Amino acid sequence: MARTISVNGGEHPIPKDPRTSLLDYLRHDLGLTGTKKGCDHGQCGACTVIVNGIRINSCLSLAAMHDGDEIITIEGLGTPDKPSAMQKAFLEHDGFQCGYCTPGQICSATAMLDEIAANWPSDASESLDGEIALSGEEIRERMSGNLCRCGAYANIVAAIREVAEAGV
Repeated sequence: MARTISVNGGEHPIPKDPRTSLLDYLRHDLGLTGTKKGCDHGQCGACTVIVNGIRINSCLSLAAMHDGDEIITIEGLGTPDKPSAMQKAFLEHDGFQCGYCTPGQICSATAMLDEIAANWPSDASESLDGEIALSGEEIRERMSGNLCRCGAYANIVAAIREVAEAGV
């Protein structure tokens, strides 16, 4: 039985080398260069992708671990002709400067809104039960694993808030 990974809706074979990170598989084997290699230690978030609805650092995960999983990268969220609501909001709010961290930021923000919709608490949540209030503090806490060396944080928070309030 062939082992496969679904990436942005397409089926791909798991690499033969079991040591291949998910990040390297996406970039080198599949040519999806939107996902960036920043620190390669899981500290910067530039490599963030969505696996089965959960955001992960792809540099810390082996591709072989994802047999049957659904992976979404920045390329799977939208296209230049039809960007996602989050991609549009990042553009409208200038939520980037150099753009290197932007794909990871957008993937993380997209999955983060699903976490909030499911009422998953964070360290900034006022309660462990009930609806999560979308505050700037809540957004910043949840996005703390995604670093921006250019300091576009205020604009990133504004973009996320716009998408959340629009309910898209």
